[in-house]
Amino acid sequence: MSRTTVRCGATTEVNAPVLSSEDAREIARFFQVLADPTRVRIVKALSENEWCVTDLTLALGMDQPAVSHQLKYLRELGLVRWSKRGRHVYYSLCDDHLREILVNSIAHLDCR
Repeated sequence: MSRTTVRCGATTEVNAPVLSSEDAREIARFFQVLADPTRVRIVKALSENEWCVTDLTLALGMDQPAVSHQLKYLRELGLVRWSKRGRHVYYSLCDDHLREILVNSIAHLDCR
């Protein structure tokens, strides 16, 4: 259903409603993942391979509690999956949309 509105003296056809507040909050939360440089580095690593927390901690040059805190945040948002094998916990990215956005963002940097 389309509707006609007048804005700034011009008539405009509006085909889609404005995004709901709830949907806008969900989208903002999704993009907050990439608003933190540590999470960006973690997401990039997990977009290519599964990592155990120990190896990821070493690769990032960070303390294990800090990495685990970020992984917990990503897990709560449903963006990573984890599995325990022996004493090690392995993480991988489970959201292809996030992977695509990150890859496109990196490609955008290469174009500047």
